[in-house]
Amino acid sequence: MSLSLDDVRWIAHLARLDMAEDELQRMARDLDGIVAYVDQLQQVDTQGIEPLVHPVPVQNVFRDDEPAPSLAVGAALKNAPARRGDFFGVPAVLEK
Repeated sequence: MSLSLDDVRWIAHLARLDMAEDELQRMARDLDGIVAYVDQLQQVDTQGIEPLVHPVPVQNVFRDDEPAPSLAVGAALKNAPARRGDFFGVPAVLEK
């Protein structure tokens, strides 16, 4: 399948791209290459191949979530730019 310059113009229009004529020609060549590659992938026989979520086996690499003592309030708020009692002070985000 080959894309015409009109096809590329329409794609650029849909993407809200303003392209010069030389850019359209270059984009047509690039898109032709992409479409040819996808067409090549379409020809691969995948009968009997199980669909994959990931190409290699993936396992959870996180540590076990075990309860532990948290920081003391003073240590947690030590470098806070603003503090309101035992909490971080932040500007209001809601109008009254």
